[in-house]
Order: sequence, then structure tokens, then C-alpha cells
Amino acid sequence: MQSELVTAREDHLIQRTSKRLSFLAEARSMKKEIWSTLGPSSMNDHVITRLAELGVSLFRINLSHTRAEDVAQVVQFIQARTDVPICLDTEGAQVRTSILQAGSVSVRENHTMRLSRDQLAGDANCMSLYPPGVVDLLVVGDLIRIDADVLVRVVAREAEGVVVRVLNGGTIGQSKAVTVLEREIPLSPLTEKDRQALVIGTEMGVRHVALSFANRASDVDAVRALTHESTKIVSKIECLNGLANLPEIADQSDALLIDRGDLSRQVNIERIPIVQKEIIRYARDADIPVYVATNLMESMITAPTPTRAEVNDVFNTLVDGADGLVLAAETAVGDYPVGAAMMVRRVINEYEQTSRWKRVRFSGTPLSSLVEPHGGMLVGRGPRDASGVSVAGLRRLALSPAELLDCAQIGSGLCSPLTGFMGRDELDSVLRRNRLLSDLPWTMPLILQVDRSEQFSVGEKIVLTDQAGHEYATLCVSDLYPLDLDELVTNWFGTTLSSHPGVAAVLGRGDYALAGEVELLAPVPSAYEAYELTPNQARMVFGQKGWAKVVGVPIYSAPQGLKGDRPLQALADLQADGVYVSPIVGPPSGNDVFVDLMFKSCQLALATGSYPRHKVVLGALSTYRRHCPLREVIFDAIRFKNLGCSHFLVPTNENPELQDLEADLRSAFKALDDLRITPIFSAPAESVTQETEAAPEAELAIGT
Repeated sequence: MQSELVTAREDHLIQRTSKRLSFLAEARSMKKEIWSTLGPSSMNDHVITRLAELGVSLFRINLSHTRAEDVAQVVQFIQARTDVPICLDTEGAQVRTSILQAGSVSVRENHTMRLSRDQLAGDANCMSLYPPGVVDLLVVGDLIRIDADVLVRVVAREAEGVVVRVLNGGTIGQSKAVTVLEREIPLSPLTEKDRQALVIGTEMGVRHVALSFANRASDVDAVRALTHESTKIVSKIECLNGLANLPEIADQSDALLIDRGDLSRQVNIERIPIVQKEIIRYARDADIPVYVATNLMESMITAPTPTRAEVNDVFNTLVDGADGLVLAAETAVGDYPVGAAMMVRRVINEYEQTSRWKRVRFSGTPLSSLVEPHGGMLVGRGPRDASGVSVAGLRRLALSPAELLDCAQIGSGLCSPLTGFMGRDELDSVLRRNRLLSDLPWTMPLILQVDRSEQFSVGEKIVLTDQAGHEYATLCVSDLYPLDLDELVTNWFGTTLSSHPGVAAVLGRGDYALAGEVELLAPVPSAYEAYELTPNQARMVFGQKGWAKVVGVPIYSAPQGLKGDRPLQALADLQADGVYVSPIVGPPSGNDVFVDLMFKSCQLALATGSYPRHKVVLGALSTYRRHCPLREVIFDAIRFKNLGCSHFLVPTNENPELQDLEADLRSAFKALDDLRITPIFSAPAESVTQETEAAPEAELAIGT
């Protein structure tokens, strides 16, 4: 019999060790994890969807703030909206305040009040504690901390409960922690609500449980007895007993969670950092996953951005070796649940990108949760980079307004990863493969045509001016090569007809091309400078707003403006954070009055509340028509991506030129499936004819 018991115990130990190692491998083979608590601020379709998209790997239900009769409904609500696993976080062996009539009360020093044995809606004179019966365990002389700041001392016992005197006043909220400071109150590791919830959760497939206030190994055993054998138990270290018994608790658990909030009620706050480091060190030595919770982004409960101290704390917690971070009030009741998760994700990204953080290299691209720029980094040299650059004695080349716009966009980073005008091999790759030599998707030739008579030398730096001689950029010549204009326009536009405006524009320029890096000397003038944002600026604005999923909305015509509900529909369908509306404007022309109408139309739509507040940024994209719509739309999408947009509203309904090209555009985007910006079309894919989809994608000609 003794041998059978030993064998069963060994089998149980092997099974538990195997499960823990699986949990550990899962945690440490993945990126650092984010767990998120769901509550009133986040228990909705939009926030759950966005948190899942941000990589939250576990949704936590706090049983301290969830009624037993609501557990099944809450679990079902979450499971219907996401595959992210759910964790039931128990009330555990903790005393809390019960319901208060006004939600919170203020008590002053030397005031006396009663703690009632009965469960009642409390006020400043009398309140109840939870779990029921705990008041009977208090004795005269007990020093008790209630909520964050209030200290009381038990001075008398009555039939209805105990009388306490307030030694340090403050505000008390309902369901807030109550701690007897100088002795341990014997409590069951699980409340009756916990037991009911664990049974419900197990029946509904919940396989993660967080044990609050784990005091000893037997507390973990009590949870295992009520849950499925595959359930992963995360023991929360948040009391002195948990610290004292850490080895035996860790040995019985699948993971540890450091709850710094409740732990700081028994450990002096200045000691929390070193205690956290020691627990993480122990967990890593013991090969058990460890997570950290509480006050990660506390200021983001009410503010859209965290403090520098919070960001530093989160980063250093990752450096210490934590396997993940747990958001609590920030996502449960905060005003910015998605923003808080997004900020933690940004810090994790920074940590993972700079794991050799002693040798970090900084770029000019703002780090955020926005889509990466095309090619991974914004490049270009703006006027600020060229301050003090001397161009005396350099030869000049006068450009057209359209060519100056190309310079401006290259210099601002809008055409990233290009740093200048294309050489012959790059041009050939774009025309024949719709890709740069690096294999990055790219559809639009960017070349600087010159006459044969221009005798510039490779390695020479020249100044690029407007027709009046004003200096705007320099070009360091890397190549001067001849162009076969007929072949060029055939591959570019699919025709050599001079009546085609794109063909006519190319044939009207030189038969040679200059290649080389562009560096801006001064901003290129624009009538719409008040609206134009550089990619860096747009990304900073989106980051300040806490956006990650941004829909780019190009406006091509004055009548279009912001009419219709497609941008609003995209906001709703995609659960997007915001839209970037950008009229497409060009060099000064006789059409300027219509461009002004575009901006007035957009401004009117925003001013009259047609769009949700704080969900729209109005910009402008200065460019010019190139008369090759398939190439042009994808080129626009790339530029919107560089601005920080993750999605691009393809304007097939609004732009008459594109209405008959939707099938071709769908196939073009599909052929460039590594473009990393998602096109949004006006109709479901199945409603589009199948002709283009039947063609080999690799051979799709988008120049026609």
C-alpha cells in the first residue's frame, strides 16, 4: 500500500513538472506576454478585439469584482468574441470592505466607527467586511489598514461587531483590501464564491486560475482539487506568508505572479523593488514562469499617457527577467484600456528590439505600435539635416514643380525606403517585377529625366532648383544612364500613344536619367502646408492619440469630400483607432478652387460632428497625377503606410477612373501580399468578377 502511494505521488509530481515545463517553454519561447484584466471599461467588442490584436495572451476575470451569478455570463461573453484564454482570479484569503452606500466614504482621525457582523450597505459610521464572519475574528488591540491610507484600531467589542478608532484618516472604497497588520487572520484559501466560480469555469473550459494570497502549498492543492487536471495554477505572491513559503508554493504551482499592490500592504514600499527582483531571480532559477502586476501604467487610468517613471519601471521589470506583465485597473476600469495595453506593448517592443540595450542604436523613426514604415525605417534627409550645408560653386539643375514634389517626398521620408532617384537596375526591377531590388513591393518609377546635353559626372553633387533658381535640394549623382523611351512608357503605362497624358509627360522630358541620393536644403513651398504632415509628424500625432490601427482615407475630388459612410464603416468594422483623411493635392494650377472645396468639405464634416471626436486627423498629400491608376493606387497605399496607416481605403467608389478597375486592383494587392498595409474595398471580394483572379498573380501587369 505504501509503495502504491509513493508511485501515485511520483506520477503526480512528473505530471505537474511536465505541465510546468510546457507552460515555461510557452512563456519563454514567445515574446514577453501581456495579461489584461477585463472590467467595465473593456467588457465590449471593440476593446476585447483591440486587446487581442495587441497580443494580449490571457484575459483575467477578477472574482473580487464579479458576482458569482454573473461568472458564466462573463465567461460566455468573452469566449464568443476571442480565442484568447481566460483566467479566473480568485478572491482568496483576503479581507475586503463590503458595499458602501455612496461607493466610498471619507473618515477623519479620532473618529470612531463600527465594523458590523451583518452584511449591510455601509457609511462613515458603520460598515461591513467580507467574507462574512471575519469580524468575529478581530480582537481588541488589532491594528488594521483599510484601503490605501486609513489606519484603525479595535477598541471595543459589541454584540453587533467591533468598535474602531481612526488613527489615520482618508478615503475608503468598497471591495478594498483590509489588512490586520500584526498577526495573521486564519482564512480559507478560497471563498464560497471562489468555489462556485471554479466549478463553473471548469465546466466552461477555463483552464487558468490565479490563486490570490497564496500562503502555503496546501492552498494550491485546494485549487487543484476543484479544477480540471490540465488547469494551470498561477500563485499570487502578495503577503508575508507567501514570501516565507515561496519555495513550497512555487513547487506546487505552474507559474508565479507578483502582485505589488497588496504585497506593499505588508512590505514597506521602498523594499518592493528588491523583493520583486528576488522573486523573479528565484523563479528563473527554479524554471517557473513569473509575471508582475499592479501599478504598471497607473496614471493611464485617467491620463492618455504614462509617466516616465512608469515606463522605466516596466522596462526594468522586463530586464529583471519577468516573463510577462499583468494590467489590472488600467484595462478594467481605466479611461484608456487600449492605450495602456498599447503602451506596454511598445515598451516590450523596445525591450525586445534592444535586448543588447548597452549598444542600442537610435533611429529617427518614432517607436510605436503603428505599422512599420515600408522597409522597416523612415529614411530621407529633410531641411533640418542640411543646416549649414554649403552649395557654393555647385552646378544647378532646374526642376519642374512635379519633380520638386518628388524631391520633397523623398527628403521627408514619405517614399521610404528610397533615399533618391532610381538607378537603371532599380527602375527595371520596378517596371518588370513591381519590386525594388531588395524585393520590397514598389510599383511607381521615381526617376529624374534630363537631356543628353546635360554632362553631369558620377560622384558630382548638384543643386536642384525651381525654374526661378531658388535652391531646394542637392543630388549626389550615382549614375547617369540613357533611357529607351518607347520601352519605358510601354512597361510603365502599357502603351506608346502620345495622346496618353502619362506617356506625353515622359516623352516630353529628357532621354537620360540621373540617379542619386537627395538631400533637402529648404521646404518646397505648398499652398496646403497648414495641413501637410511628414511621416515622422503623423506618427507622433497618432502615437499621442494612442492609435495603432489607422485607416488612411485619400480624398481625390472636391465633390467626394468626406461624404458617404465608408470611413465610418471602416472605423466600426475594423474596430480601428482612428482615420487619417488626406485630400490629394498637387502643384498650383487652375484647379485650386476645387482643392479648397475639398478641405472645406472635410472641415465641415468634422465641425458638424459627422465623425466621432478624437477619431479623425485631417492632413494633405501633395502629389501629382501620373496617369497609371493601378500603379498609382498602390503607390498611394505605400505612402499612407509610411505615414503610419495600417489600412488604406481604396477609393473605387469615389474616383470614377477606378470604378471599373476594382477587380484588377484586388489582384494587384493580392500579388503584392507582403505590402503590409491592408486595402479596404467597397464591396466583398466575392462580388467582384473572377476574370483577373484567374490570371497568374506573378504575371499581373499593373502598368496598363
